[in-house]
Amino acid sequence: MNVIEKLNSIKNGELTAKENVENFLKVIKEKNDSINAFIELNEENALKQAEAIDAKIANGEEVGSLAGLVFGIKANINVEDIIISAASKTLEDYYGSYNATVVDNILAEDGIIIGIANMDEFAAGSSTETSYYGPTQNPKALGRIPGGSSGGSAAAVAAGMCDIALGSDTGGSIRNPASHCGVIGFKPTYGAVSRQGLLDLSMSLDQIGPFAEDVSGIALALNTIVDYDETECTTLNWEEPDFTECLEDKSLEGMKIAICKDFIEVTDDEINKTVNKAINKLVDAGAELVEVSFDHIDLCLPTYYLINYVEFFSATRKYDGREYGSRIEEVCGDEVLRRIKIGSHIAQAEFSGKYYKKALQARSLIRNEINAMLENVDLIVGPTVPKLPHEIGEELDTMEMYAYDVLTVIANLAGIPAASIPAGTVNDIPVGLQIQAKPLEDEKIVKAMAVFENTQ
Repeated sequence: MNVIEKLNSIKNGELTAKENVENFLKVIKEKNDSINAFIELNEENALKQAEAIDAKIANGEEVGSLAGLVFGIKANINVEDIIISAASKTLEDYYGSYNATVVDNILAEDGIIIGIANMDEFAAGSSTETSYYGPTQNPKALGRIPGGSSGGSAAAVAAGMCDIALGSDTGGSIRNPASHCGVIGFKPTYGAVSRQGLLDLSMSLDQIGPFAEDVSGIALALNTIVDYDETECTTLNWEEPDFTECLEDKSLEGMKIAICKDFIEVTDDEINKTVNKAINKLVDAGAELVEVSFDHIDLCLPTYYLINYVEFFSATRKYDGREYGSRIEEVCGDEVLRRIKIGSHIAQAEFSGKYYKKALQARSLIRNEINAMLENVDLIVGPTVPKLPHEIGEELDTMEMYAYDVLTVIANLAGIPAASIPAGTVNDIPVGLQIQAKPLEDEKIVKAMAVFENTQ
């Protein structure tokens, strides 16, 4: 049963919302001690929400478009009266004082919040090993990382602990763990989803997006969270599509997709083989395949991290221990401290022109090249992550860890939508197919994923 079929079964009374919550709570209690996907549970409120939804259905009242579906929320997205720690000791006692806009939207449509998902501390990482609450296991490859920084959200979906989860994506933090955990992860166009209530890592790069096991779950979530928010200055006021309309498409006739040889060259051969088989299924469904090149791939990681360092340093100045929490520099982990120190250094007036302003110029080059590439095609397809997830605890140097992001940071630098959908496995470890599109053409990605899913 996919997510939209479950939704219909709840609305039809075949499955109650309370049963849906109870089923997930049972899985969480059986698996979470070993997986460590959730760091906070919302059990009592989730059951109350479910009972209220069931009562409305029993009385013939109208219910929301997510009635009874169960959500996990990444630990850097505010949910009122639940500890929102960003997986850091800095905020271990901070209770959300309000709901993020995306959370209010979910609740307004009768979605149910079951818990808060683990993550890399303050989203600074690609493995979910830097969490103050300990690492998250990859449910599809035990002993290995789930990816990050939204690893808890991806693992919760992969382990069957919720219908849908929300994460945030700064340079691949939704798509990276989606690839490693064998689920679907979607980063919308920058500005398509409100970031109000997000404890951001890098304000010009971050975007909230969903995880699900199937495309219908992604479509339902996007219909809810893609929305103009007058309280958040980066959100776009545009005519949002109905993403569920894409689910019935059976063909990609007339759609042109591009594969970039430069993405293949930085990716392990076995991953490329698996991804190419997935791309061939898109071609079999009617898409025209063309090959393109990307001249600025070597600029992507240094550009991304220079911007990330400066904006993260700026964002963390509010964690000074005066009004709430602890002073971040006194309690944070090594990766967070590294980014703060480097960001502080290059933000200084004498270095800003040498590093940060140059990074902004490089970002413009990257954005312009990607936009030019997308002028003649509908989608860019290829691997999501260039290598398989490492074993938990394995020592990697900083640049090895950062290299996980080389294919995903591009979408954040350019502000375009991108998603990862399971392409297959290598040595029984999931591998993702990344699909990218023009800004505000998010529905083309959903359509391509729906058609691809129908070929499985």
